[in-house]
Amino acid sequence: MTPARLPLILGSTSRYRRELLGRLRLPFDVQAPAVDEAPLPGEAPAATALRLALAKAHEVAARFPHAVVIGSDQVAEHDGQPVGKPGSHERARQQLRAMSGCSVVFHTAVAVVRADTHHAGSALVPVTVRFRTLSDGEIERYLLAEQPYDCAGSAKAETLGIALLDSIESSDPTALVGLPLIKTCQLLREAGLDPLSV
Repeated sequence: MTPARLPLILGSTSRYRRELLGRLRLPFDVQAPAVDEAPLPGEAPAATALRLALAKAHEVAARFPHAVVIGSDQVAEHDGQPVGKPGSHERARQQLRAMSGCSVVFHTAVAVVRADTHHAGSALVPVTVRFRTLSDGEIERYLLAEQPYDCAGSAKAETLGIALLDSIESSDPTALVGLPLIKTCQLLREAGLDPLSV
């Protein structure tokens, strides 16, 4: 099987990751990984993101052993504590109030696994986001406009959430949205699937 014909699977149901991977113009399927995403006791946020990215890729690759499988995970960290997806308006408001005027690190991990060749590669890309000092009115208008309840830390920076920020620092510009494409391309090449050779 030539690298150009290797099946590619995104082990994620995130619409954000689907959109980002679509930018590479590679045909791919989507499979939901059956992975418990709860952090382990005492586990650092960065370690959680990397462990879960690998676990998701391995779980899907076990079901599709002849495919190249991408897994990814993101965990935000504020004052050393993980910040998850808010799930509700009130929780999102609480998160943004707590992060107002502060720096938050979004740990985005990506893994690429091929079960047939026992290949597994992974990378962790931190993104440091500095939030402006936000008024309650700004937070409320943002939440009503975007409803970012499925985004880690309520920060939907690819749309109106950018107006909440003072700065973003990262080596990979798509990492904050959920899939670091520079590292993903690197890992795909290592697995035998070069986006530019297809």
